[in-house]
Amino acid sequence: MPAKPRRKLKTYQTSLGFFDQAIAAPSMKAALEAWGASSNLFHQGAAKETDDPDVVAATMAKPGVVLRRPVGSDGPFTESAELPTDLGEGEARPRSKSKRKSGAQKRPARTARKASRAIDDAAVRKAAAAFEKEERRREVARAREEAARARERARRDKAVTAAEAALDKARREHGAKAEAIEAERAALDARAEAEQARWDQQRKKLEQALRRARE
Repeated sequence: MPAKPRRKLKTYQTSLGFFDQAIAAPSMKAALEAWGASSNLFHQGAAKETDDPDVVAATMAKPGVVLRRPVGSDGPFTESAELPTDLGEGEARPRSKSKRKSGAQKRPARTARKASRAIDDAAVRKAAAAFEKEERRREVARAREEAARARERARRDKAVTAAEAALDKARREHGAKAEAIEAERAALDARAEAEQARWDQQRKKLEQALRRARE
């Protein structure tokens, strides 16, 4: 059977919370799954494919891994980005604008440097293989989590079944005992009625004999 062709990876980028996030993935759907997005960020305009050489190089070096950097910054993407240090500081924004401006002035030199980082076919194939490995790792992790949930459901269902069986058994035992008690009660009532009838008959005879004796 011929080997399954590897899908070409693309770099996708979005902003979630305090971080910009980027990933090398074969499709937008795969990127959304890796980000854990509950809606289509691409349709909402909150995510895009990027060809920024720096971002592409970083994600292709770790395909399938979500990389982050503080939102709004132009620093490198890493696996463990720190939160922005200027959160809530009113004077931090003008300084960040000046930094961006100076960065714009240096863009021609950076563009030349970025152009030298073009990824050849061998690197792309290596990145695609690494992505597939990461994807399989996630699938195995999801399978383990689902198996654990299935075991927990089975344990809970078994416990519920056992509890229901115990309740049914106790209910049947109670019903049998209640029936026996009712039967005994009915027998006692019958004996009591018979005794009362015998006594009434005997009492009448004795009372008649007493009256005759007094005459």
